[in-house]
Amino acid sequence: MIVAIDGPAGAGKSTVARGVAAALGFSYLDSGALYRCVALASLEQPAISPAQHAAVLDVSLGERVLLGGRDVTHAIRSPTVSAQASVVAADPAVRVALVARQRELLAHGDWVAEGRDIGTVVAPAAEVKIFLEASAEERAARRAREMGADPAEVAQEMRVRDARDRDRDHSPLQAAPDAVVLDTGGLGVEEVVARAVALVRSAQAARGAEAARRGGAGGDAG
Repeated sequence: MIVAIDGPAGAGKSTVARGVAAALGFSYLDSGALYRCVALASLEQPAISPAQHAAVLDVSLGERVLLGGRDVTHAIRSPTVSAQASVVAADPAVRVALVARQRELLAHGDWVAEGRDIGTVVAPAAEVKIFLEASAEERAARRAREMGADPAEVAQEMRVRDARDRDRDHSPLQAAPDAVVLDTGGLGVEEVVARAVALVRSAQAARGAEAARRGGAGGDAG
């Protein structure tokens, strides 16, 4: 089973996705870390195009993010890398390479994958699709607290990033038509995780009922 969790920056995707994965015993995929790694590599080696970096990206995702064997868990969360990640993510060639990498990972096992186009592009057949949202002000405040930065500066950077993510031609940020939209404004992490887990449990129950129905129909026919 694949659980797709999408949404804009600061909506709580990473925290919620990690919580849901832990509650369900699923693997967790942080697609944003892939784009951030391409961004970091591009900043460190600007002579090589982002698309070339994406095509040969040597990254390991887990509790720690390793790029070429180097721990970049914190480095990829810097404001500079975050801004660059939004830029490289608008490159169609980068997205093609990284979407292929994500699909390879999601092909086996149970996953909670979070990003901006999981439910629309990477895994459109995901059984559970959730789109997290919150007001721009609340998202900026959250991100400022995480980074220890000035809320006004973060809000301005976020407005630019939101516009770039939503207006890009390739895989723009948008909720899938069949996604459940959850507004995280004013909600605690535990409450959002609980709502998401309930959606997954419901999907699992529906899958089990359908399997039982098909099994029963097959038995009757035989």
